[in-house]
Amino acid sequence: MTGGPTRATSIDAHARTTRRTRVLVVGCGGIGGVVLAALSDPDADVGAEVAGLTTNAGIAAATRTHGLRLRGVDGAHTVRGECLQALPPDGTVFDWILLATQPPQVEDAARSVVARLAADGSMVCFQNGLCEERIAAIAGRRRVVGAVVAWGAAMPEPGVYERTSAGGFTVGWLDGAADVADAHRLDDLVLLLERIGPVTRTVNLAGARWSKLAINCAISTLGTIGGARLGSLMVQRSVRRLALEIMTEAVAVARAEHVQLEKVSGTIDLDWIALTDSERRASASASLVAKHSMMLAVGARYRRLRSSMLAAIERGRVPAIDYLNGEVVARGEKFDIATPFNREAQRLVHAIARRECTPGPELLRTYAARVAE
Repeated sequence: MTGGPTRATSIDAHARTTRRTRVLVVGCGGIGGVVLAALSDPDADVGAEVAGLTTNAGIAAATRTHGLRLRGVDGAHTVRGECLQALPPDGTVFDWILLATQPPQVEDAARSVVARLAADGSMVCFQNGLCEERIAAIAGRRRVVGAVVAWGAAMPEPGVYERTSAGGFTVGWLDGAADVADAHRLDDLVLLLERIGPVTRTVNLAGARWSKLAINCAISTLGTIGGARLGSLMVQRSVRRLALEIMTEAVAVARAEHVQLEKVSGTIDLDWIALTDSERRASASASLVAKHSMMLAVGARYRRLRSSMLAAIERGRVPAIDYLNGEVVARGEKFDIATPFNREAQRLVHAIARRECTPGPELLRTYAARVAE
């Protein structure tokens, strides 16, 4: 597929179907909770019946008692609604199933609800990584949409959701829109997600996904290893260099897979930010200064972002590292591309999850020293 994203335009309200759309949000962590609250808010008037589903008893109990409590860049308020632990046994089917779990849980989540997907319905992947292919094996390729999330959220306690940065989505079909009906279906999804943030459509989902993957391999993984929010990490030159090296390896693998990379959030050009051989050898240069400045800007924009992988580890969950840096390592092996920065990051995050080491500044210094050997 070729071509880049085009800005989605608002669809006239009269073009909406008269039947109320049914939406299921699966996973009520940071991203899922914010999405569920936005679509459940009566002031949003989304014209849809919205339900949330979680496997976490604490989240279910907290939202049942207190509703969905939000804070962060959009201010503090509470939305009436709850995350269910099981769907009612009434056979209700859903037009859109929004998968907002962490990547290690997404396939099981999809299998658990695929029988509730309407005949002309679709599953939407909000995960970082390259999960659409995995969900296509469960729901079918023509029933999978990717939604690249360009904002951050956290759940500091069950049922409390903190949006840590503004932003929207890039959405596209796994294989592109096949016909006019597909385009209209995507219009319906755009209308829903615009309640949360601006939406861009793309016919190059792979390019958007790989660009976001490269970014997340750096910021989410370094946030896990460093045990801190992004803003405090990216002011350190050594951390910015690690981020650039991680992304450079990801870009090399994406190019080998003939992926045409897209700009992240319309601004971050991964083809440009990847280090050249001369930049890797140089101690300083004008181009290196520019790339470090870009990473500083990313750190400033998402300064409150805390790694969802680190949060998963703290809750005893399997971290998503194999779906991020692990993808770069595994796919790099196919093309005989060395990926030492991603490989060591993958090893360290698994070691953190096994409680063999503690995230923090010292672990980051150890990481930097090891890959420099």
